[in-house]
Order: sequence, then C-alpha cells, then structure tokens
Amino acid sequence: MKMLPVVFLLAATLAAQEAPPPPPAIPAAYWPEAKSKEILDKTVTIRLAPDLSALPENEKAALKYLFEVGSIMQRLYESERHPEALTAYEKLRNIDARLGSPPRTKNLRTLYRLFQGPIATTLDNKREPFLDVAPPRPGKNVYPLDATKEELDAFLAAHPEMKSGILDSRTVVRRETKSNLGLDINGLQVYPIMRTMHPYALEGLRSRQHDADGKNFYAVPYALAYADDMIGLYNQLIEAAIRFEDTDPELARYTWNRARDLLSNDYESGDASWVTGRFQRLNFQLGAYETYDDALYGVKAFHSMSILIKNEKATADLVKALSGLQSIEDALPYAPHKRVKEDIPIGVYEVIADFGQARGTNTATILPNDPLMARRYGRTILLRENIMRHPEIVAADQRVWRAVTASAHANDYDPEGSIQRTLWHEIGHYLGPDGEALAEYSDSTEEMKADLVSLFALHKMNHPALRAIEASGIRRTLLNTKPRSDEPYGTMQLIQFNWFLDKGLLTFDPKTAQLSIHYDRYNDAVNSLLTEVLKLQKDGSKDAAAAFFQRWTAWTPELHDKIAAKVRTAQGATRFRLVTYAALGE
Repeated sequence: MKMLPVVFLLAATLAAQEAPPPPPAIPAAYWPEAKSKEILDKTVTIRLAPDLSALPENEKAALKYLFEVGSIMQRLYESERHPEALTAYEKLRNIDARLGSPPRTKNLRTLYRLFQGPIATTLDNKREPFLDVAPPRPGKNVYPLDATKEELDAFLAAHPEMKSGILDSRTVVRRETKSNLGLDINGLQVYPIMRTMHPYALEGLRSRQHDADGKNFYAVPYALAYADDMIGLYNQLIEAAIRFEDTDPELARYTWNRARDLLSNDYESGDASWVTGRFQRLNFQLGAYETYDDALYGVKAFHSMSILIKNEKATADLVKALSGLQSIEDALPYAPHKRVKEDIPIGVYEVIADFGQARGTNTATILPNDPLMARRYGRTILLRENIMRHPEIVAADQRVWRAVTASAHANDYDPEGSIQRTLWHEIGHYLGPDGEALAEYSDSTEEMKADLVSLFALHKMNHPALRAIEASGIRRTLLNTKPRSDEPYGTMQLIQFNWFLDKGLLTFDPKTAQLSIHYDRYNDAVNSLLTEVLKLQKDGSKDAAAAFFQRWTAWTPELHDKIAAKVRTAQGATRFRLVTYAALGE
C-alpha cells in the first residue's frame, strides 16, 4: 500500500508528458476578425484563367520551371518590403493550421496574400501591420533598418565616391559592420560563379572588414545580397530555356541571357534580347525594374515577374495601327526633341501569372526604363488584355463614373476608351524627357507625363473614340481616398484632378457632389499641364518639383472628401482586388 502513491505519481507524470501541447495563443498584435473583415468585405477576387491548351508540350513543361522562378521572386519581393515578412507569415501559417484555420487567422492569411506582406492598407489609406511585426519603414528592407535619410545624406555628402553604388537601383545598402561584410563575403565563397561574375567584390569587401565599426555604409549588388535566391533563379531559368529551344529559340535565348543577368547584376544582355526578340506564344517580364516601393530615395527597384500568353490576332491588328511616333514626339511642348524608334515591340497578352511587384491588376507595362537601355535597344510594351477587359473591373469603373459625374455624362465613359488611353500611356513613357534627376518625385512625374502624352497624342490624331478616351482621362483622376506622399500614382492623379479643376475643365456642384465636364477646355488643360511636367523633367530641379507638388496636391474636405466618398460607395466590394491564377492551381 505504501507504494501506491509513487505508482500514481509516476502514471500522472507519464500522462502529463504524453498530453498534447495546448493550442497556440494568437498574439495580441494580430488584428481581430472584425478589423480584417472590414477590408475583406471590400475585396473582390479576380481570377485569371487563359487557355493554355494550344501550347506545345515542351512549352507547358517550361512553364512549370517559370512558376518556380515566380515563387522565388514572390518570396524575395516580400522580404524586400519587410524584414520580418517571411518569418511572420510562417508563424501565422503554423498557428492557423494548429487551430484548424478559424476565421481570425484565415482572414489574416488572406490579408497577407492581398497586401503581399504583413502591412495592410486600411480603409482610410494608412499602412499598418496586422501581424506582430514592426511598422513599415520608408526604406523597406533594402536600406539599413535603423538608418535615417538625414544620416545617409550626410554620409553621401562626406563620401561622394559612394553615391553611385548607394543609389544604384539594384543594390542593397548595409551598415559597414564586420558581421554584414562577413555574410556577403561568405556568399562569394560559397558560390564560385559569383566570384567570376564579380571579380573585384571579394577583395573590396575584405578591405573594409578591418576598420568596420558600423558608422559607414556600403552597397552590395542584388546578385550578392540575395545570392541563394539568384542561384535558384538561375537553375530554374536554365531548365526553362532548354525546353524553349525547339519551338521558340528567341525566347530560349532571352531566358539564357536573363539567367546570367541575375548573377551579374547587369541586365543589358537580357534586355537587349527581350526587346528585340520576336517570340512565338509566351513572353515573360522578369527582374527588378520599378522603384515605386522605395519611399526613402525613390531609386531602388523591387523584384517582379509576369508570365504572359500572346493574343496573336489582337497584336497583329495593333501593330498595323501604330505609326508616326516621331511626329508625336516632335509636337510635344518642349525642346530639343529626341529621335525615337518607331518600330516599338508591342503585344496584347493574357496574364498567366504575376509575382512580386507585378502582382495585381496592372493593365500594361513598358520596359526597360533605364534610359541607356531604351536608347540602345528601345522598349517593349505589354498590354494585359484579360485585366483591361475583366468584367468586374469594367463594371466597377462604370459605376464610379456614373456616381461622380453629372447625368449628362453618364454614357461618355466606355472601356474601349480606357484601353486606348492605357496603350498610349505606355507609349507616353517612351516619349519626352525621363526626369530621373527628380529623385523621389520622378515616379509621379513620369507617370503623369505618360497620362498627359496619351491624351495629347490621341487628341492630335483625332481618334474616333476621343470622347470615351477623354472620359477615361477624367476617370483616372477620381480617387477613393487622400493619397499618401509615398504613392506615386495617387499623387499624380490628385495633381491632374486639381489642375483640371483650376483650368475649368471640371466644375464641382456641392449640392449633388458631382462633377461636370467642359470638354471644350480639355485640350488646353492637358497641354498646359503637360508643358509644366515636361519642363520639370527637362530642367531636373528637385526644388522646383517639390514646390510644384506642394502647390497641386491640396485636399479639401468640402470637395475631395465628398467625391472620394462617392467613389468608395460606387466601388462597393471592389475597392481591393485579390488576383488568383488558374495556372497556379488557385
């Protein structure tokens, strides 16, 4: 009898050891279900499912490798935008699985997919973390997390020889510490091909180690900063290139070149073969091109990928319709004019899948945007037809138009006008000066120039769908909330809207909170703003750009808030768009 308590104690101990662990607690910083639901109730899912059945079997096989490339690019983009993104999502995924995917954590996983990371855009256009991560930073994860712009400016002033590397579009900026340098040196030592591609990098990094104290900064090319990912991308691209060789040798050549580009951090061979290539059915845009995510200096390009299948008839029809680009360039209100290539590679495509910065409902792209590459080889325009014509998107635009404009304009807006304006917006990037010297104002200014050039050109051509095109130009400026200063698109749309009001193209009725459009003033309003924007780009004065943006980004409750409220109401459940892809099994 005296042994029983010991036996019972042992049994209890064993039982405790075998008991399953308690379910994980949901961190307090995770958004509650009600808060995530507010956003998801305003979100529509756009599913893209182009027909791939006519592709040769070897190209279907190549797609599988391109999807692997896209997966790597997606993770890379998320980590570029926030240092905790990938670990935070893995933690969320594990908690969600162990709890049986209740609505709270399931919603948060959807938010992560929608916003491509742990930072959401709220209904009042603020950027807030919805997981237990640090708030967003202007430099995202491509500058030192604790560095301020003032500190970096002071360093560049004292070390002007470092400026080209620090402000290069495809470098990560680090503090010069022994541990950071050791990580980059290790990448060169692990991958001999990286030492071959960057022959002086190892010596340069080692020379900094001895005196490294964290006070200085240095820049490392994306190829070295993300060496593991770049090697993975290279291997998958080579597999895809091999499978393209029999049926599309030019696409195979581009794929080979782009694979090498990612290791060398020099895109010239890939861009040249991409822009000048004549591909059969498939096309893909891959790399770090656009700088919209850099809110610190506006110079760092972030990674993206789009995989597309050509609409051959629509492309052929479009190519026939394009001519006379030099005459449009010569008519623009600036001087001196440049010579432009009139044979622009252009295609109408359906999106198979997008990754990274390209993911969303972007309607068109023109790349590359490096002035040197554009001058040497030109640029290519990719129109995304299954987004431009998606019924959910078209219907939402028409609802907004009819809610915000007076009844006399109800039938002015037509999606075909929007398609023409979008096409010529991309061509607009090809014309005029580039304005790179405007730094953080350059993206907004360039996008505004493209908008205005499209309207200028189509008016000059007296396009048969001009009224619908002009209506599309107005719809472009109708915002659903006040833009943040780090939003290039929203900022340039607000500037256009305010300019059109000032020039009498638009008038606002405070009783109905609707706009009337005075089309007889359209051309003068567009030409006058285009003149100002081209002057800003040509002169390259950052101070002048700052003054211009300060002057034309006013937002008033009695006007702008009322219009924005009407836009939000008309958008309903389509304010945010979550894109899924049939080819990825979604």
